Amino acid sequence: MDCVVTGGNVKVLAKAIHSLSRIGDELYVEPQDDGLALRSVNSSRSAYACFLFAPLFFSRYTVPSGHTFRCKMAIKSVQAVFRSLVSLEKTVEKCHIELDEQKNRLTFTLHCKHGLLKTHNLSFQDSESLQAVFDKDSCANVFRSQPRLLVDTVVHFPPSLEEVTVSVSDERMWVRNHVEEEDQSKAMLTELCLASDEFDHFAVQTHNSITFCLKELRGLLVFAESTGLPISMYFDEPGSPVVLSVTDSVLEGNFVLATLSDDPNHRKNNTRRAHTPPPDDFMNDDIDSYLIAMDTSIKPGPSATGPPTPPLADSTCSKQPAAANHRSRQHSEEEEEDETGNSAGPPNKKFCSLFFGSVLPPSSQMTTQPVTSQDVLASDSEDDV
Repeated sequence: MDCVVTGGNVKVLAKAIHSLSRIGDELYVEPQDDGLALRSVNSSRSAYACFLFAPLFFSRYTVPSGHTFRCKMAIKSVQAVFRSLVSLEKTVEKCHIELDEQKNRLTFTLHCKHGLLKTHNLSFQDSESLQAVFDKDSCANVFRSQPRLLVDTVVHFPPSLEEVTVSVSDERMWVRNHVEEEDQSKAMLTELCLASDEFDHFAVQTHNSITFCLKELRGLLVFAESTGLPISMYFDEPGSPVVLSVTDSVLEGNFVLATLSDDPNHRKNNTRRAHTPPPDDFMNDDIDSYLIAMDTSIKPGPSATGPPTPPLADSTCSKQPAAANHRSRQHSEEEEEDETGNSAGPPNKKFCSLFFGSVLPPSSQMTTQPVTSQDVLASDSEDDV
């Protein structure tokens, strides 16, 4: 691979890399005939982002025909190449990206003013193709707006806020901070209402509410505002991924985010939530092994099972002291059961992820209902193990 980025496109490329750093710690690079694909995924597999730069984005773009190459590297090392966006725009005239497979090096050469060259040799690892499974064109609700509208909306939420809830009707969109049910009486609720005429495109087929992470949305907003590209939003129902997209004649960016699943059976079996999230089971897993569609089911936690039935006393055959001792043991067992019941059960919050499995119905429904395949391929749950 040998490509050259010139002029203002250098800043666009740098902004895209900084946006991908909001998603994951690794950058997946895949040169293709239709352009250069840069991808990232978070550790819990609940957020995925991809930028595809068409050959016309580059002043020179060369990829060997019939040769497939994919690699991944630490995204912080690539961020270091484009550290200062302000000085980058003022001093860098072009960026030369060259791939040396023999030395396992991806070289970024910045051609600055006054003949100054800055060369960065980055090591990489071979990887399989990283691709989320989603179809944004089949979503029931589609919106498109200028980035300034969403930027002015999210600015009302504190940077520490993790999740937002978006609700839609035929003429309105509501954006509010997501608060757990038991915390609603203590937390401050912030809600903004956007009219349909504030959007460039507003199409609603189903009135739904979805909850997703705000961090990834902020990353895309920074890119969209700097490039002036409108943002499109596609979603169906809670539990299905929401797709945020920016499109131009020479580039396309898609952010696919998991949404909070509205599962009444899961919520009924778990009445209390853990205050600290469990450790991520996927932190040490190889991402390539999860690219196959898997079926995962949510088993009821310990809080879903009823307390054991204490043994019944035989009053006709037992003597009085034995009956007294039995009542004492039964009373102590009830106290222990109360303490067990008051302990915090598995968290109710459950994000349905987008490309590594599917959510199956509870085991009680498995025998009577056939399992249907889904395009959304994974479920990430914060259930305690």
